[in-house]
Amino acid sequence: MIADSTPLLVPGQTCWRTAPADRLALIVDADGYFRAAKAAMLAAQHRIMLIGWDFDTRIELEPRERELPGPNRLGRFLVWLTKSRPDVHIYLLKWDLGTLTDGLARGMPPVFLLNLFTSKRMHLVEDGAHPPGAAHHQKIVVIDDALAFCGGIDMTVDRWDTRDHPDDDVRRTNPNGAQHGPWHDATVAVDGAAAALIGEVARERWLTMTGENLEPIDAGIAAARLWPRALQPTMEKVDVAIARTLPELNERTEVREIEELYVRAIRAARNVLYFENQYLAARGLVDEIAARLRAQDGPEVVIVLPRHSEGWLERQAMDGARYRLLAELWEADEHDRLRVYFPVTAGGQPIYVHAKLLVVDDRLVRVGSANLNNRSMGFDTECDIAVEANASDAELAGRILDIRDDLIAEHLGVGIDRLRAELTDSNGSLVAAIDALRLEAGEGRTLVPFDSGVVAGEDSPLAESELLDPARRPFSLLGRLRRVIDLRGRSLSA
Repeated sequence: MIADSTPLLVPGQTCWRTAPADRLALIVDADGYFRAAKAAMLAAQHRIMLIGWDFDTRIELEPRERELPGPNRLGRFLVWLTKSRPDVHIYLLKWDLGTLTDGLARGMPPVFLLNLFTSKRMHLVEDGAHPPGAAHHQKIVVIDDALAFCGGIDMTVDRWDTRDHPDDDVRRTNPNGAQHGPWHDATVAVDGAAAALIGEVARERWLTMTGENLEPIDAGIAAARLWPRALQPTMEKVDVAIARTLPELNERTEVREIEELYVRAIRAARNVLYFENQYLAARGLVDEIAARLRAQDGPEVVIVLPRHSEGWLERQAMDGARYRLLAELWEADEHDRLRVYFPVTAGGQPIYVHAKLLVVDDRLVRVGSANLNNRSMGFDTECDIAVEANASDAELAGRILDIRDDLIAEHLGVGIDRLRAELTDSNGSLVAAIDALRLEAGEGRTLVPFDSGVVAGEDSPLAESELLDPARRPFSLLGRLRRVIDLRGRSLSA
């Protein structure tokens, strides 16, 4: 239970601001997210804002059973909305990297061409308001400033999957006909004042890029009308914090709230730190975890990562950094409290982990866009949300544990009740419970441990490169190397 009464969420330090939400729902995997986002957009009355690292207008929002009206492909659906909802304006802001070459290579028209053939109420902009080599990495959807989604899932190719993660699923097919592998991800839906706060983040991004100041929507609009009927809240009546990373840009000073929240959360953990992340490459945070592992009274640490990063250059940089930092953590694990895993399907196929999630004891849960790499701490544009339970809120503390245990049970292919029974038998040790429930790869859904044999040969001269994974705006030479950095950026910032 919560022991330290010092708040982790402190506006101006570990977060930007906090605001209440009547409802908050954790959505695991893009099947649930795409469906919920489509349902919410169908109910929009005034404005839809889509802020993303990438969008692909050709993806299907409902690759399985069609339940909702309107076209299924994202681009056609948005155009249809402008025709069927005469008062709705749609604002889509995506990172500007490779828009022409990358979009055409995938078969998607570039944004400036789409603007020529869509409604005047459809506003599509490529966002280049960032330092050379940096990425806009936030993944946000805001509807009427009354409902918002914020997390790690982009509305683009390769993302769609269900929580079952079958070995072979024809619905995991990209618009070009190629199939992609199983994919694990997470985002959060919130309503009320918390949604309005995320709306402010989105409008500020739009203003920075375009100079256009969008007015907030009247807060009196009922969120009940927008909340998707099929979306069950995970929490109700909670305060939600918004934490950001913003790089130094023109007159704007850098913002490193996400990094500060990570540091304080790691230091505050008493029982279990549970991470899901795409990378393990931020040495400063790994040093903090290592210190907690060495402490006699430190927490257990469970980290779920993908088996490999995507693409050759990304593997050299990110998997190479992981190789070195895992060695540091293993050396620090003097009390056998560390486990690092990658999830696999029932047939043993690795499931790509793209979620960016942290659960600290029964005290804090945070979900967002920030990876455990250096650029997410100070160089890329990121947005996370977090909820903290205080010592007197046993119900909220229980909900936070529900999130953690539900995710771990899913990875292990067991029910949450079985996991908790094993936790009881293991005297509350999550590490011991997972060890007891794990199967061998190929015998069913499970978590496979990383060890020195698994990562042998993955060290790389590109690991922990200041050029490839900078912690803040690099020196001016980077401007001259922007072409190289941009080629790297599409994967390393994913």
